[in-house]
Amino acid sequence: MTKSIAFQGEPGAYSQQACLKTYPDLTPLPCKTFEDAIEAVRSGQAELAMLPVENSTFGRVSDVYHLLPGSGLHIVNEAFVRVSIALMALPGVALGDVTQAMSHPMLLGQCRAFLAEHSIRRVTGADTAGSARMVAELGDPGTAALAADLAAEIYGLNILASGIEDEGNNTTRFLVMARKPDLSRRGPDGMITSFVFQVRNIPAALYKAMGGFATNGVNMTKLESYMVGGSFSATQFYADVDGHPDDPSVSNALEELDYFTSEVKLLGVYPRDPSRD
Repeated sequence: MTKSIAFQGEPGAYSQQACLKTYPDLTPLPCKTFEDAIEAVRSGQAELAMLPVENSTFGRVSDVYHLLPGSGLHIVNEAFVRVSIALMALPGVALGDVTQAMSHPMLLGQCRAFLAEHSIRRVTGADTAGSARMVAELGDPGTAALAADLAAEIYGLNILASGIEDEGNNTTRFLVMARKPDLSRRGPDGMITSFVFQVRNIPAALYKAMGGFATNGVNMTKLESYMVGGSFSATQFYADVDGHPDDPSVSNALEELDYFTSEVKLLGVYPRDPSRD
């Protein structure tokens, strides 16, 4: 039986591109929502899930950060995919014929300059590949889609312009989720430990919680905050640090963190992708 890797979106999505690049031996499984992709792994329908967490131009994918702690899954890998945006339309359509472009809001925000230069109106679509499919189905020569080259190939569209993103290094980071954690040391570039925590309701709690990483020489590469439980007073933090939980420096820092927090949850330990540099 062929093993699968789940992703959110339709065939041709950037997440599918990430799946094909990182796990070429697994069959990409398109899912309607991030929750569906997570459930596909939980149920055993897929071995892994490929979830985008941040883009170098647009920022974080907040929905995913909210889902990770309660997903029941574990981070086992990370992947970085260069996002090259293409404008695609029906066969025979010229760039000058296009009046509006459809895509996911995140992608629309990554090529503002090109769209403004050509007086193309932005139209919000469900996702990138789904917008390409819709353009193919609508049959409107004035409507184009912004998506990956793969989507044009799948839906029979012509690429009118490629590499139209505002930033030349436009990249999306993905986390790979599995049912079981993998705490083994692997990869040539060191390890990353990811976790979430909530600070105790005491003065300067976050400052004190972070102090243990500084004094133990642990490099924290990411710290994200977001509200939980619909309350302004309940803040959860997501963090990535260089190192393995068994490293003395990381172990000591996490021990100090535990003293100033009401909850700490390990999300995963995985090899550092050299592409992040």
